[in-house]
Amino acid sequence: MKKVLDSVQKRDGRVTQFDQQRITNAIYKAAASLGGHNKKRSQEISDEVVFTLTHQFPLEDIPSVEDIQDIVERILIESGHVSTAKAYILYRDYRTRERRRVKRQKSMLLPYPLMYEAIRWNSVHDCDTIEGLNRIIQQGDLKGLVEKSDANYDQSIEKAADTIIDVRNRLKMIIIAGPSSSGKSTTTSKLSIALNERGIKTSLLNLDHYFFNLEDHPKDQYDDYDFETPEALDINLINEHLHQLVSGESIQMPRYSFEEGKRYADGKMIHIEEDHVILLDTLHGLYPPMTEGIEEDQKFKLYIETISQIRDENDEFVRWADIRLLRRMVRDAKHRGYDPLQTVGHWHYVRRSELKHIIPHIGTVDFQINGALPYDLPVLKQVIEPYLPHILEELSRQPEREDALMRANRINELLSKFSQFGDLNMIPETSLVREFIGGSKYTLH
Repeated sequence: MKKVLDSVQKRDGRVTQFDQQRITNAIYKAAASLGGHNKKRSQEISDEVVFTLTHQFPLEDIPSVEDIQDIVERILIESGHVSTAKAYILYRDYRTRERRRVKRQKSMLLPYPLMYEAIRWNSVHDCDTIEGLNRIIQQGDLKGLVEKSDANYDQSIEKAADTIIDVRNRLKMIIIAGPSSSGKSTTTSKLSIALNERGIKTSLLNLDHYFFNLEDHPKDQYDDYDFETPEALDINLINEHLHQLVSGESIQMPRYSFEEGKRYADGKMIHIEEDHVILLDTLHGLYPPMTEGIEEDQKFKLYIETISQIRDENDEFVRWADIRLLRRMVRDAKHRGYDPLQTVGHWHYVRRSELKHIIPHIGTVDFQINGALPYDLPVLKQVIEPYLPHILEELSRQPEREDALMRANRINELLSKFSQFGDLNMIPETSLVREFIGGSKYTLH
């Protein structure tokens, strides 16, 4: 009887459903890190791995993740893909080391000054707990909280601009980086205005046009693509163009059609005037290869995160990443035509990429901004709550999407604790939350 491979044992001993697409994606990403984008060949090697597994393990045996990775390495080498095998081995070793030090890294990389300031500010304004925030809503004092919260955030932008003034003479670019839905676009717009008021002219550079063609990306079993990794962008071309711009040369940007999933070479001609500073609003601005070779003193790195210091009835702090997930669900539904269910299902790609490519570089930044607003969650609840029954129902029918269901249940339980915000018109068009719910004064990208 031929064995059907349907289970795999994870490192923590749990047995979960086998997913060949994970093997294909890992092979493809190892090749992509070397400049190769042959999705068909990655699938063929993945098929060889599965064939070997089904013959190497008896019916009653379940292969472990380590068993599978060993076989991937062997087949890559035997099939002549030695460089890809090396990249795969190096990444595997990297992941092993990352798992061992993840707790220590998290402790080292937490932005403690901003965390303390958020706790202090929330406590002073009686919104450091869900109970306190609900009391403000029920007493009709929300407008005052919105005004004070926005003013506090705006003040951090002014402080960043003042810091940049001190190093203006050497600057060529300002990088605004941070995880998904932390508020980079609004921060970039506000910072540009603040700098212009101080006599610093800026030129915004949009890196969305540097994505590789859609067909060059691996696709999972849910027809979802991983656009969250730096490898989804043509990093070499970005780096080359940034060098040219910093040197005073002109470039022709590519043009990416999101409707077609294709990149074309006939984009806009770009030239940065000598008295202008480049503003880079990008998810992966801290990823070293993107700006490699550009002098460090020519770059100013600003990092933004949703540092929410609001506690629930058990004295547990709300997860920062859950706020960003809710923001992205709202934004994707309102502005990108995505069902929020897709966003929840895609979130594991987001988290995996930011934990690997964004958060480890926090220690290299020059300034940090808190993009969380105390009134975030009541607003997001009002917009996203109607979608949640459908999301929970659909995910409950798909046992293989256990992680997505866990996230959906967690944010549903979180939002259930908040009162409805009420009239969204009291939120000004200059508010950061408008980046997600719509109605922003700024041209966002």
